[in-house]
Amino acid sequence: MKWSQAINDYQQYLKIERGLSQNSIDNYTYDVNRLVDFLDTESNNATPNKIKQETIQSFIYQVSKELSPSSQARIISGLRNFFNYLIFEDYRKDNPLDLIESPKLGRKLPDTLSVNDIDDLIEAIDLNYSFRGINLGHRNKAILETLYSCGLRVSELTNLKISDLFFDEGFIKVSGKGNKERFVPIGNTTQKCISIWRDARKHIEVQTESKDILFLNYKGNKLTRAMIFTIIKKLAEKIGLNKTISPHTFRHSFATHLLENGADLRAIQMMLGHESITTTEIYTHIDRSHLSKVLKEFHPRK
Repeated sequence: MKWSQAINDYQQYLKIERGLSQNSIDNYTYDVNRLVDFLDTESNNATPNKIKQETIQSFIYQVSKELSPSSQARIISGLRNFFNYLIFEDYRKDNPLDLIESPKLGRKLPDTLSVNDIDDLIEAIDLNYSFRGINLGHRNKAILETLYSCGLRVSELTNLKISDLFFDEGFIKVSGKGNKERFVPIGNTTQKCISIWRDARKHIEVQTESKDILFLNYKGNKLTRAMIFTIIKKLAEKIGLNKTISPHTFRHSFATHLLENGADLRAIQMMLGHESITTTEIYTHIDRSHLSKVLKEFHPRK
């Protein structure tokens, strides 16, 4: 079996079976291609179905000399996934990375905002702010409310369409990673903010390609990710918030506050669009002080 065939088959599997974007597919196969380059340099003729653990270890040692533990772990994970695919397709009986351990990583917990922080940021928005006759203050408020109340990624927010709004049912349709769609509940407060923005949006001369896009700039084009970052950064500076925040901070806060108030972890996973619940479980580690307060308040042996 040739490497080019194995990699091509793997890419087709990731695209068709897993529904991944081209960018994700490139990331999944990047280190496999590096392994092939390493074999060429070493004049090693090992094939995908015959390559042994010792050769993989030599490759990892060679490319990992100046890499961080997280980058080393990524390489090992990427190769392990590739060889698991080969096992799935009966090209191999074993995974040459089974006995290769990933470096231990400290778990970096995401930054979050308190409910008061979020209230202060939203209240700091100038609802009378207009540019060239277009009220953008209500747009900015709708953006922050949507980020926080629906837990969206910034790309999901900028791509949100008017046709994705199902207010009568209380949901919005979100296109996440790999174009996977999910329905996320949306509260009445956020619905009202979006409705007010949609009234203001009627005064914009919308570009043809953005007719169905919800959040626009004054020129009628879809907002960029950078613009969302700028809006949030300026509001943080306005209220003197001593934290470095981004659109993703609202997503982390959404999940954390739900968990603190008793929401089911599986439900949070579905709303966030995480493929694995282990990704969602990071939020169980965030606010241990909150858990201590719950114990003291509700346990009979305080």
